[in-house]
Amino acid sequence: MNAALRLTEQLISCPSVTPADGGTLALLSARLAAAGFACERLDDGPADARVGNLYAVHAGARPGPTVVLLGHVDVVPPGPLAGWRSDPFVPTHRDGRLYGRGAADMKTAVAAMTVAAEQFVAEAPQHAGRVALLITSDEEGPSLHGVRHVVESFVARGEKLDACIVGEPTSVQRLGDMIKNGRRGTLSGRLVVKGVQGHVAYPQLARNPVHELAPALAELAATRWDEGNAHFPPTTWQVSNLNAGTGALNVIPGSLVCEFNFRYSTESTTEELKERVREILDRHRVEHEIAWTHGGDPFLTRPGPLSEALCAAIQAECGGLRPELSTTGGTSDGRFIARICPQVVEFGVVNASIHQVDEWVEVASIEPLTRIYRRTLATLLAP
Repeated sequence: MNAALRLTEQLISCPSVTPADGGTLALLSARLAAAGFACERLDDGPADARVGNLYAVHAGARPGPTVVLLGHVDVVPPGPLAGWRSDPFVPTHRDGRLYGRGAADMKTAVAAMTVAAEQFVAEAPQHAGRVALLITSDEEGPSLHGVRHVVESFVARGEKLDACIVGEPTSVQRLGDMIKNGRRGTLSGRLVVKGVQGHVAYPQLARNPVHELAPALAELAATRWDEGNAHFPPTTWQVSNLNAGTGALNVIPGSLVCEFNFRYSTESTTEELKERVREILDRHRVEHEIAWTHGGDPFLTRPGPLSEALCAAIQAECGGLRPELSTTGGTSDGRFIARICPQVVEFGVVNASIHQVDEWVEVASIEPLTRIYRRTLATLLAP
């Protein structure tokens, strides 16, 4: 059994439902310290929901860039255990796959990154620059006390980063077919539409917020917010929750709550999107209040040393496969680290089973993933 597979199994065995790290960070810290890394904890958050953040650095013998391998050990809840064929926190092998919560998202990548870093510094102790691992337990949750907090700490102390690989599961059909070199921004809104409650038989004495919102909602859903660009698809707007009513069939509701989300490209700004929503609601005379939550700006890493080194490593380990550069999908901690790091890309295993019951990773992909990370480090930090 290879080292990365063994470590993946150990990490899956730790029940680390966000924001808990389940003992994973102590395990990783002990390994990395033994390999010569200086390990620092940058934990944050309330006492009853403390978030663990591990920053481990190996300094080389001469100046060079700081290359960060970024991952998270927290996982989403497994859901009803009856739906799983095996215990989600007991690593289980079936038909060439390793099953367990976090197998794909993203304990395999954390294990592969850890082993790749250990092997690289053992093979090239006189490397240039610095190799760093940043591991958090707050990616699947609110993301307030994880990498967001670490970045604020780094800004305060002047920590400089040059390149970062985020181990998110980006591959689609097979390992190596896709790299994320950017992500869209995310902006959410909680819209409260005010009406007047009343009896359904006397609508003239009430004001139905569902009816009030309906024309504006149709326009919001049909609006073309922008056309995107060469790197990003067009901005999208989606309703995620819509609630009104008392539960009674004969009562006109007095208010309505509509929660929605933008995934936006670099062609739009948060202020532009907010203003366009307000304009549509006001034009339809919808009495309302909106609370906005900004989850992160879009970021983009244009082709350069990091993506070229990673692409070359993938080609070498995946039979000449040339990965596609993409900005599709959800958000990641890349949106935070991009504030202080000019080159950020995401690369990891196939994402077909993430957040699902019976989450899995192909066992045969673990060793090539480890070698890809190690090759990339060697290219960027050659001694």
